[in-house]
Order: sequence, then structure tokens, then C-alpha cells
Amino acid sequence: MSCLCEKLTPKEGEWSPICIGRLWVFEGLGQEEMQEVVLRALRRQYQAGQSVFRQGDAAKQISLIKAGRVRLSKLLEDGTEITLDIRKSGDFLGEYMFSDEFDYPVSAWCMTETLVCSFTKDRFEKLILDYPNIGLRVIKNLSNRIAQLTDRVGAMSQSHLEERLYSVLLNVAREHGEKKREGYVIQFPLTHEDLGFLIGAHRVSITRTMKRLRDSGKILQRGRNLVLPIEAIR
Repeated sequence: MSCLCEKLTPKEGEWSPICIGRLWVFEGLGQEEMQEVVLRALRRQYQAGQSVFRQGDAAKQISLIKAGRVRLSKLLEDGTEITLDIRKSGDFLGEYMFSDEFDYPVSAWCMTETLVCSFTKDRFEKLILDYPNIGLRVIKNLSNRIAQLTDRVGAMSQSHLEERLYSVLLNVAREHGEKKREGYVIQFPLTHEDLGFLIGAHRVSITRTMKRLRDSGKILQRGRNLVLPIEAIR
């Protein structure tokens, strides 16, 4: 079936041809089940400056960005707001909806007119009650995803996650950290949940990757602060 989002796509800007029914979380569904996913998904348009969700809100929505750009930011205890990532069309937001009692660690602000295709937690649960096999398939896909992120020990996968995590830390350090003699200092807390949310990895994988970065000397732990040595950056 054709993508139902196409007629709602903003006239300007890129849009993603990927349909929400084709996301990895729904992989393996039959045609009828996939059609139900597509038909029951919510389409919502946001104007620039509106939020898809805010830091501290209960994680009750998963969204596929069909068009537009979304800025992920974190509000620190002192009131400072920092930008951690920018998501574009085709990117996925809110996979933590599948976790119990999880709050968003960041806010998602639309930078341009944005169209998302999404499910609220209540709407998704109603879909599962009507089509139990969708729930079983999602559980299997989530289990496989977690296994891939936590148990894959191949050098390529490890280095890929390590590079992505280090890249995020480096951008944060350069833009919002303080440059000192030993390196760039990130003087505010970034939890493993925060980092996992930003790069789409499980918290356990983040913990292991952070250890590898510390062991390799790419990052240093100084109390609650992280230091990225200048020598490692070079």
C-alpha cells in the first residue's frame, strides 16, 4: 500500500519514503498486520519551535520523522540548555516507550515544519489486543535488538558503537565543555540513559563502550566530570 503520509508532507524539504510499518520494530509482520500498523498510526504536523516531547515527560510515544528536522536538547540543573543531536527525516524517536516507567532524558524541538508518523502507548496497546501476533513479533524484534547491542562482540560492531559514542561526546565537549590544559572537560552529568537515547543503543552497551573508551585513554573520569584529552582528539 502507498504511504499515507505522502499527502501530508510539507512542500519544502526532504521527506522519507520509509513507512512506519517497515521499521525494524515491526519486521516480520504479515501483509494484513502491516496494513493495520500503517492505518492505525497517527500523523501529526508540527511547526518550527514546537516540541514532540519534553525532558521529564513520560515516554509514551514512538515516532518516525517523515519530514523535517528535530533538535534534541538537554536542560541542565543550572538552567543551561544544550543541543546534543539533530534528527532528520527517516530517523526514529522514542523507542524507550517500550520500557516501563521511563521518562525522556532530553527534549525534542522541531527546527522546521515537521511531520511525524507515530503511536501513543495506549494506541499501540489497543493494536496489540486486536492483533496479538504483532505484540509477539515486536517482543522478538526488541529481544533481537537488545541481543545485538549487548552480546555482539565482533570488532567491527564494537568499533562502530565506540566511534558513534565518542563522536557524540566529542561534539558535546567542543561545543559546551571547557577547554583546560588536560583536555575538554564536560562539567555536567550525562547518564548512560542519556547517551543511549542519543545514539540508539541499550544502556548496557553504553556502559561497556564507556569502559573501553576509558581503558583506551580516549576519555578520563574526574569525579562527575568527563575529560576528553587533547592528545586523544588529535
